[in-house]
Formats: sequence, structure tokens, C-alpha cells
Amino acid sequence: MTEALTHTTAENSGDTTAAAATQPVASTATQAPADVPLSSADVEAAVHAIADRSRHAARRMAMANRSWKDRALRAVGAALQENTGAILSANARDVASGKANGTSAALLDRLTLTDARIAGLVAALENLANLPDPVGNVVRGQTLPNGLRLRQVNVPMGVVAAIYEARPNVTVDIAGLALKSGNAVILRGGSAAQATNEVLVRVLRDALESVGLPADAVQTVDQYGRAGANALMKARGRVDVLIPRGGRDLIQTVVTNSAVPVIETGEGNVHIFIDESANEDMAVEILLNAKTQRPSVCNTVETLLVHSGSSVLPAVATALRKAGVRLHADERIRAALPASIESEPATDEDWGTEYMDLDLAVAMVDSLDEAVKHIRTWSTGHTEAILTNDLSNAERFIAEVDSAAVIVNASTRFTDGGELGLGAEVGISTQKLHARGPMGLTELTTTKWIVQGEGQVRG
Repeated sequence: MTEALTHTTAENSGDTTAAAATQPVASTATQAPADVPLSSADVEAAVHAIADRSRHAARRMAMANRSWKDRALRAVGAALQENTGAILSANARDVASGKANGTSAALLDRLTLTDARIAGLVAALENLANLPDPVGNVVRGQTLPNGLRLRQVNVPMGVVAAIYEARPNVTVDIAGLALKSGNAVILRGGSAAQATNEVLVRVLRDALESVGLPADAVQTVDQYGRAGANALMKARGRVDVLIPRGGRDLIQTVVTNSAVPVIETGEGNVHIFIDESANEDMAVEILLNAKTQRPSVCNTVETLLVHSGSSVLPAVATALRKAGVRLHADERIRAALPASIESEPATDEDWGTEYMDLDLAVAMVDSLDEAVKHIRTWSTGHTEAILTNDLSNAERFIAEVDSAAVIVNASTRFTDGGELGLGAEVGISTQKLHARGPMGLTELTTTKWIVQGEGQVRG
């Protein structure tokens, strides 16, 4: 490999190349733990060693130009196709173990890989390769009156860590985004998907080596279990940012215990409000898609709010029940439903629940104001949608609802990095600092100020 590891954008061009950086790096597999349980100090030392290798790999990834990173992404895609059999075999073992352990249907769905889902991962990697490189992008710039030339440019984060559970697709998504944005990544994918992730990480590392990039740009601490995750959370100074992705308990554990800066990806207590002007056919189609297409994911609707003046409730409820959705309804909704439509009384617990299953809380409201008040009370700030033919109501909803994504007349399932043209996503951030909403390539970069002068000094 003789290609220079240097950016080729107009703002960051040059032919400076570290000779060593052009040579393939031998795979440095993380040492597996011995049969004798490791002490916490031993685990910490092992995780620190992984992080240090990631730091070294990150420096090289930061110098890789777009064509080299895109070649790596396509090599990963080809390797996934070539190793589909081994991946599915490992995944079948994880799924069987999950069933034996009583894992819920929703988590089993997230855990399961199929030929189609692997093909989707390959397509997402190709989409990433076709996207512009965020590294070196000029955010803003100017020349000051004293002649200093300023630029603020996107640069990689460095070492990105991710803690997630039962989602082997995330292994590929996060690794692909990290590589394209010039970062190294450390993964903790959880015991539920350990066999699958072991194969995936090996495939990713081998693919990187095949194009002359450091295998250590993708590493895992899965072999150290929860102790490895705890050590990763405490590796401040070695890990630049930590991203949790999973259920509420996992996310809150990371947010509460991490010494590493965290980008919080939140649970999805997602709402759809049907106002009195909404079209019945559109409402039925959107609700079926938003609730039943894939109930186990975070952008699935969990609460439906229906305006008391709307006439669409019987049609929507009938379609949802035929699709197997269990309705948890307030008294006014239950009174308005035809006797043939089954429902159960809703409680406050229902309004705050992310079901991740074929369950839906349903409430009746008398106004847009009441709908917004309900959302402000119970929302996790992920995604909210309004179905309406009233432009004024749509604009008010957009202005007054404070969530990461606000949707008008479309399914909440579109809150997704791939669907929104980001190629893939690390997660959907519900916080307001640095990143909010689906996190793609740009969200895995930070910025650097570049100041160029000709001898100026401050007066």
C-alpha cells in the first residue's frame, strides 16, 4: 500500500506522509481472559491497553483520506457478504441462548440477523462510502481586520466507545460511521450477542487490514464482561466519547457512572397526535406503519393522542386491532370505541412506557394545547408527530414540541439515520449538547480552529 494517508480536500491538502503509516498493520487481537477470573485491576489494565492501541490507530485513521476510508468500507461490505454463513451461524447460537433464557420477543427481534438484514448492512456501508467525508469540512471562516485568516474545521473525535445490548447490527453501523469519520472505535456489545459480535469484529478487523488500515481501529471489550464495560466507562483521557445505545436501564447506568464524556441516546416514548382535520386513510396507514412495522425499535409510536373532534378513531382502532395491537385506552377513548373493539384501561404507567411491543396507549384530547401538554409531561424527547390538514396547527406543533425530531403527516419510523440520508446512525441523541437526533458522520466529529498569520501580535 503506497497511498498517502492525507486528506485531499481543498482546505486540507498536502503531500506530507508518514512512511510508516503506509504499511499494513498486523492484527493485534485483544487477549482473551484466562480461566481464572481476572481481578478488577487486571481488567482495567487490559481495557487501558485496548484504549491505548485505539489511540494509536485513531491517529492513523485521522490522516486517512476519503478514498482510502471508502475502500475500507467497501471491503467490510464484501467481507460481510463472504462471511454471511459464519455470521448467521453464530447469530443462531445467540438467538437460541436468548430463547432459552426467556429473552423477550422485542429483544430477540433486535438480536436476530437474517440474509436480508446483512444485505441491509452492506447497503448502508455503500451509502456511507458515497457520502462526503466530514473531516476537513470548513464550518466557518473569515479574515480579520488584522489580516489573520481563521477557519473552523471538522476533525475526528479520536477514540469513540459504544456500549449497547443485543443489537449486532449496531456493531457494523457504529464501526462504519467511526471509520468514515476518521475515528477508532471500542465496542461493548453485551453477552446476548457475544458470539455474533465476535465474528463481526473479526470480519471488520480483517477487512481493515486488507486495505492497509489498522485493525485496531475496531476493538471490543466483550471478553471482559461487565467489568470491561465498567473499566471502559472510567477510561477518561484514553476514550474521548462514550455512546450508550439500548434500553433505559443501560443508558442511565452509563450516564450515571461514566467518567468519560457521554452522548446520551434516549429511549423512545414516541407520540402521534391526530387532530380533527386529519385524513382517515392517511391516519390508518401511518399508524399501522409507525406501530407494527417493527415494534421493537425506538422510533415506534407508543402513545396515540386523538382529538375529540376527529372522526378517524374507529377506523384507526379497527386496523390496529386487526394487526394485533393491544390498546391501553383512557375512559373517553373506551367510551368512543365500537363495542367490538377490545381495549383495556390505561394508567399513568402506560403514558410513561416504551412498550417496544404491539401495545399502544391511546388518549383523547380536546385541543392542540392539550396534546402538547400531554407530550411535554410524558415524552422522552425522541420523536413526536402530528397528522393534520391544518397548516396553522402543523406550524404550532413544530414550534411548541421540543423533541429531537418533529414530524408532520408521516410515520415516526423515519427518525433513522439511514432514512434521513445519513448512511447509518450511531444512535438517536435526545440531549441538546453537541448532537441531537440521529447521529451520523458529522456528529462523530468535533471542530478545530486554524489561525494563520504573517507575524501578527496582539496589542
